[in-house]
Amino acid sequence: MRVTAVVDDYLFAWILAAVALGVAEPRLAVVADFSAPILAVMVGSVSLTLSADRFRAVDRSALGRILLGHVTMPVVAFAVARALGLGPDLVAGFVLLGAVTPELVTPTMTALSDGDTALASTALVVIGAGSTVFTPVAVTLLLGSGVEIDGWRIAESLLVAVVVPMVLAVGVRTRYDRRVGAYEDYYASVSAVMVVLIMGGVTAANADLIRTETDLLVSVGAGALAVNLAGYALGWIGTRSADGPARVAGTLSVGMRDFAVAAALVTAAGFPASASLPAVLFGVVEMATSAFLARRFAN
Repeated sequence: MRVTAVVDDYLFAWILAAVALGVAEPRLAVVADFSAPILAVMVGSVSLTLSADRFRAVDRSALGRILLGHVTMPVVAFAVARALGLGPDLVAGFVLLGAVTPELVTPTMTALSDGDTALASTALVVIGAGSTVFTPVAVTLLLGSGVEIDGWRIAESLLVAVVVPMVLAVGVRTRYDRRVGAYEDYYASVSAVMVVLIMGGVTAANADLIRTETDLLVSVGAGALAVNLAGYALGWIGTRSADGPARVAGTLSVGMRDFAVAAALVTAAGFPASASLPAVLFGVVEMATSAFLARRFAN
């Protein structure tokens, strides 16, 4: 079995292992200090699978509906967190989760679901490019009265760790398509390894909280599931006028939030470590639900 298959086919198991190891060994929290470069490698690697040619013939109406669903997600996440009576740090974590880009493996999951991969890829790039403006604005509007927020620090972190690597990688793939494409099978695997590293680091940073606050874990886990399912519903309903493959892409693009970006951004933007807990639990939930949907959509 190839190394890439070991990583990709068992990614959910690797994430669970990283979470367990983080809880068992809090000293791994040092990994979170390197979240920005890890995130840049993660984004840049998966973006090497995208080229400009993939974005020219997408259903623009469906894309617009996906973007509308994306804009709604931080509001949904905020409402869920407040309904659960969570504290300001955790509410901030949920809002960040709702406001970041779709999960970077969404195009891959869309392909496995027989969906419109080009549409999912286009949504990912457009939202990624706009995240430096949208994410800090959404966080400020929803949390400004209760949490100290440095909007520029959020924007700067997204620019350095998400937008620049994404733009550079897409540019390189477009310019040297054949040469870069020769290593296509490896890029997603490198990105997946970075996801595992981030999950282990942010879990370790929350190890004491996870060990002692069982009731809180249940509440945050329920909130993560609610946000995930609400996103799927928004994507599916929002693209109801599109064809089947576009609806699959819309469902996954809105419902799958990039938990690794959200978790890394908590550290990079100066939020308390506990604010990454929603992203940690969302990652576990999302990997399970997206795998289930991929099987259902592909049948």
